[in-house]
This record gives sequence, C-alpha cells and structure tokens, in this order.
Amino acid sequence: MEHIRTDILIIGAGSGGLSVAAGAVQMGADVVLLEGHKMGGDCLNYGCVPSKALLASAKAAHAQAHAARFGIADAAPRVDYAAAKDHVARVIEGIAPVDSQERFEGLGVRVIRAFGHFVSPDTVEAGDYRITARRIVIATGSRPFVPPIPGLEETPYLTNETIFDLRDRPRHLLIIGGGPIGMEMAQAHVRLGSRVTVIEGARALGRDDPEAAAVVLAALRAEGIVIEEHAKVARVAHAAGEITVTTEDGRGFTGSHLLVAVGRKSNTERLNLSAAGISETKTGIAVDAGLRTANRRVYAIGDVAGGMQFTHVAGYHAGVIIRSMLFALPSKARSDHIPRATYTDPELAQVGLTEAEARKVHGARMEVARCDYHHNDRAAAEDKATGFIKVMVVRGRPVGVTIVGHQAGELIGLWSLAIANGLKMGAIAAMVSPYPTYGEVNKRAAGAYFSPRLFEAPMVKRVVRVIQRWLP
Repeated sequence: MEHIRTDILIIGAGSGGLSVAAGAVQMGADVVLLEGHKMGGDCLNYGCVPSKALLASAKAAHAQAHAARFGIADAAPRVDYAAAKDHVARVIEGIAPVDSQERFEGLGVRVIRAFGHFVSPDTVEAGDYRITARRIVIATGSRPFVPPIPGLEETPYLTNETIFDLRDRPRHLLIIGGGPIGMEMAQAHVRLGSRVTVIEGARALGRDDPEAAAVVLAALRAEGIVIEEHAKVARVAHAAGEITVTTEDGRGFTGSHLLVAVGRKSNTERLNLSAAGISETKTGIAVDAGLRTANRRVYAIGDVAGGMQFTHVAGYHAGVIIRSMLFALPSKARSDHIPRATYTDPELAQVGLTEAEARKVHGARMEVARCDYHHNDRAAAEDKATGFIKVMVVRGRPVGVTIVGHQAGELIGLWSLAIANGLKMGAIAAMVSPYPTYGEVNKRAAGAYFSPRLFEAPMVKRVVRVIQRWLP
C-alpha cells in the first residue's frame, strides 16, 4: 500500500470537491482528490444538468403545440423520447471535460478513483493508497432518499439517478413527492406526452411561499398533471406491468412507471467517521459556522454538511473553506443570501425569508413591496405575464424575495447580491434596466416600496408646492 502525504485531501469529486481542488492546487497547495464513482457528482450526471436538458426538450414540444397565440398554427409535436434522452446525454458529454480526471490532473491534482474511509483523524485509505493530510475535505454529496414504503422493494421504481437512463416514454408516470424534483419531472414528462400523477403527503411545493406555489401548481394542473396533496402513501404494489400506489385514506393510483422523489440522504456510510472523531446529525455531518467538523482538521461541504442541498451552495462552501485552509483566515458560511429555484414553467425562486418567515421574525417592522408580471411590457409581448415578485423589507433593506414567473431563476440573482452586501432598496431603485426586459420587474418592485413614501405622503406634497411657488 502506497502512503501519500499531502496538504489537502478531498473526498468526493462533485461540485464542491472540484471547486476546492481547482482553487487550492492553483494557489500552490498539494492536493489529492478521491472519487469512487463519476467525476462531476450528482449535479452533472443525475441532477441539475440532465433535468434542465430534459426540460428544454419538453419546452420545445410545448411551444410547438401552443404557438397559435403568436399567429403560428399549433402543431402536435412528434416526440421521440429516446432522442430527447440523447439530447440529455450530449449535454452531459459537452460539460464533462470541465469536470474530468484529465483536466484536474493537468492542473496538478492527484486523482485517485476509489472510495475512501478514515483510519485515523488525519488519514484515509482508498484502494491501494493510504493518504495522510494536513486538512481533509468531505464533499461526498447526497443520494435519493428511498422511504420504507411497504411493497416498494418488490416494485420497479425510478429515482433521479435512474430516470435519465429510461429510453421508452412512460405511458403514465406516478411520482411520489411534490417537491422541486417531482414537479420538474412531472412537467417535463407531461409535455413529452406522458400522463402524470403526483402524490404528495403534505402540500406540493410546501417549502415555498404558498401564494407563489399556487401559481405554479395552477399552471401544471392546466397542462394536465394530476396533483394529489395530503395523500400519504401507505403501500405500493406491482402486478401485470402496472404499479399501484395506495394512500392512507384509501385512494389508489395506477400507472406504468413510478418515480420516487421525496428528498435526499447524505452520503456518509462508507467514511467510517468515528475513526476520525466526526459526529453526525439527522441530516448530515455536524459542522460549525466555518464548516469544520468536531475534528478540526476536517471540513464538510455541500450536501453532506446537512444544510441547503444545492450545487451553488457546494461551490460557495468551497470558497469559504479555501480562505480558512490556505490562508488561515477566519471564514464563516451564511445562508441568508443563498437563492433557490424550481425550474418549472413558470419558474419559482426564493432568497432569504419568505413572507411568512419574515413576519414571524420581524413582525410589524416588515413591509412587502410587490410588482405583478402583467405590469412588465416584455412579459406582455411574450405572453408570459403570469407571476409576481414580492420583496420583504425591514428598515429599507430586503430580507427576503419571492419571484414566480418567467425567468425567476435569473431575476433572483440581483436580490442575492443585495442581501449579501447589505444593499438598501434605494440601490435597486437607482438601477437602470434596459427596456423592455424582465429585469424591470426588480426595479418596479423597488419602486413600489418607495411609491407610498413619495406619492402618498402629505409632507412631500406640501414641500413640492412650496418649492414650486419660489421657483422663477
């Protein structure tokens, strides 16, 4: 067994691990990277990239079938489901070189394709190697959580790790779970010609602002998706090529395929964390504000750290710990400026507190500034006028923003910038956005915050009248 000594050892070559590896090696550190499965992790191979590629195929089919409102005859799309999956594969192949072993070895990283486990607080074994490091980063990500539903083990089912390998279009796709993954796959498949039923134990898109979620759910139902809420699954059965999902209240749903999309589970089982003195919580590895574990040599980032499970969070975490590991500078992670988005049509995006959360935290000090999409001329021109933005404001500063509508995922970035840097609403109001763009929605929301102060305040009107009398 070869014994390697290095400055930094990274376990996991997903978004977070690759970001740490690239940054650290280019700043002069010796870096070893372990990956026992696919380079690029879940995001490239099973998550963000393939799901958005499939949604793009579905969007093209939907546009073809709904062109009459633009003066173009509707045409029933001839969907080749396997070819849509070929598109997904090509997108992955196009991005893969950026995350490849060859690229990182070219940067100077030593890449070992094996799973690793701790044998002591500073040493990990992987395949034929024993690696001792000054600092170790756990970036092993997460995987689909499969609940212990009676009958599920005997039933063929899909997760986000297997659905993109499916070549034959599902006749009727049943989806257990009404969160972002479930709703995105529901819309993708109904637009590609499948019947779809979503079965959710509580409220669909329940993590999001109810008013905004209702806009998305109404759009999905209008496209033919059946969404059953407050339907807790009791059992699953498979017979004669059909899958039946039965809920606790006796409802039954039968389809040809089943997708389980009820959440994620952190990947920690292989690590032997006890050998390193590292503790876990119910959601992942326990870390402090600087993303350090109970073992001060070891950091955990991304999904495995048990917080927000998004690719961009893992990349953000990488920047936090590089500052600490390489420069011995204090560095803490925060989450108030981290945006999230669900890429349905319309999209749903959030950063900071929702309206309900902001009222609970800030009470009467919190104000809501709002602008509806139908006030936006670009949205009107493109028949995308469904949606709204609302900004939760405390003492002139945004503390949360909800956007539902076309390009919500793009628009939310400005508000992440504002919250991250403590900007006031005046900074957004002072921005000049090109006309006509969806970006004007952000500026109009800021204007809605100031309008009552300028146009409804008696003192402002009195001051203006006085000045006008004295002007030559």
